[in-house]
Amino acid sequence: MNAELVYVHDPMCSWCYAFEPLRERLFSALEGRLPVRRLLGGLAPDSDAPMPLAMREKLQQTWRHIEQVVPGTRFNHAFWQDCEPRRSTYPSNRAVIAARRQDPAGDGRMTARIQQAYYLEARNPSDDSTLIELADELGLEAERFAHDLVAEETRQAHLEEMMQARALDIYSFPSLAVLCDGVPRHLALNYTDLDFLLQQIDAITGSRP
Repeated sequence: MNAELVYVHDPMCSWCYAFEPLRERLFSALEGRLPVRRLLGGLAPDSDAPMPLAMREKLQQTWRHIEQVVPGTRFNHAFWQDCEPRRSTYPSNRAVIAARRQDPAGDGRMTARIQQAYYLEARNPSDDSTLIELADELGLEAERFAHDLVAEETRQAHLEEMMQARALDIYSFPSLAVLCDGVPRHLALNYTDLDFLLQQIDAITGSRP
């Protein structure tokens, strides 16, 4: 049986940020046992419009809820006063793709840097200027990154990953699915219990640690 774990996320998804500590432990536990493929989902398309007040209030409530239900997760709520939020996450998704082109580990490194900037440093990853600054801080070639960030090839790569996720019937993030001989088996998520996830994977693949 050919099997792999597919992880679908968005760098500006607050639940993905909350899942990140357990995601790291899961990937480490599966190393050498099951290949892992990361896909960018894309929560919200490009927009220059300020985020509507109702959406701002909803996301602030989500941040507070996550802090209550996922131990150790922190948010810098100053973001909502210091930045002009927009409902636009596609730029951050493209930033991850642009980072991959320079660094084999760019997917994880750029995702983590975007999350840190957004959720802890009150910086806005919907802005290309912020993303270019983050690439420079990661030691990437900023000029090349800035070109790749807006390149049509990058936009197409992101659209293709979103289509792959939708072909697996994945529309929310984070999501995990084990792909067995091309057939997806979706996992129930838990944000604190590694064994809960591993037991589902073992049941699907028939493997044991």
